[in-house]
Amino acid sequence: MPLILTPHITDPDGFYEELIASQRDLSDEQADMLTTKLVLILANHVGEREVLREAIALARSNTLAGGRAAAPR
Repeated sequence: MPLILTPHITDPDGFYEELIASQRDLSDEQADMLTTKLVLILANHVGEREVLREAIALARSNTLAGGRAAAPR
């Protein structure tokens, strides 16, 4: 299964609102912990190491580019 780079989330705005709401009233440390736990839960769900490797590389390159790099197609 290749990494899906096209929009794939049903109701992305609703998902984003839920994600932000999940961090409300948390300290920065707690919000970071929640995000880390969510990443690990979803990584376990995906399960395929090559997909996870590609996702890590994409997130890292995007981060190093200051969040401006577009996802490769």
